[in-house]
Amino acid sequence: MKHKVAAVQMNSGMDVAENLTHTERLISQVARLGARLVVLPECFAAFAASDMLAIGQGEQTNEGPIRSFLAEQARTHKIWLVAGSIPYFPEGQTDDRCLASCFVYNDQGDEVARYDKIHLFDVNVDDSKGSYRESKEFLPGKHLVVIDTPFGRVAPVICYDLRFPEIFRKLAEQHVDIFCIPSAFTAVTGAAHWETLVKARAIENFSYVIAANQTGMHGDKRETHGHSMIVDPWGQAIASTTKGEAVILADIDLQKVKQIRDQMPSLSHRCPYELAVIKK
Repeated sequence: MKHKVAAVQMNSGMDVAENLTHTERLISQVARLGARLVVLPECFAAFAASDMLAIGQGEQTNEGPIRSFLAEQARTHKIWLVAGSIPYFPEGQTDDRCLASCFVYNDQGDEVARYDKIHLFDVNVDDSKGSYRESKEFLPGKHLVVIDTPFGRVAPVICYDLRFPEIFRKLAEQHVDIFCIPSAFTAVTGAAHWETLVKARAIENFSYVIAANQTGMHGDKRETHGHSMIVDPWGQAIASTTKGEAVILADIDLQKVKQIRDQMPSLSHRCPYELAVIKK
């Protein structure tokens, strides 16, 4: 019931080829260390690139340069790969924005799922960039995804989704064992909220969380938090790092998920209720 999993923390830039070189090196590293499920960060292949639409149009089929690279990595290293996020422009789409898509591969290199980021980061942050408007380049996804794997039931979500507990509860109703959260949390919001949110999602749903983040400066203005984590169903960080490119690994035990849920069956204790709003 025990499996070794990994989160990859990267400092990606705008050059896709250079990012893929870093990705290959880090995947090779965790594969040598025995990881069988590997999670990449959000935007691992292209961070703040000016040509997101062109990149996404090039990935319409699984023969696209990034998707074929990912399939080869999974096949070569015999790993299941939760591949962060890449721009994806579906064939026939009329809107000129991409989806921010997480493709998932089995250890044979087959694409087994795709999750499109639902919640887009349209916020103002007190940092050197100031304003973030993902909806200018991306469309929101519409569907959650649950994947049966040799490591239990896995569900990918992406970065800003972390702030919406209702989607995690919806997934927990499908008995998800592992949440995978590729992210690019900003330095400011990450310092304030990252660890608390990651642990909360694990505790609320008694699930493992593998949270792979971007780290450091990306160009002149964008800075991400790092501090990737693997958290167990009791909310304990069983692997973590700080800043800089890194990999973290941990053994997960699905028996622990079952044991905690049996001992504290709060997921089955949810009661119907009505809301009363008292007006003065």
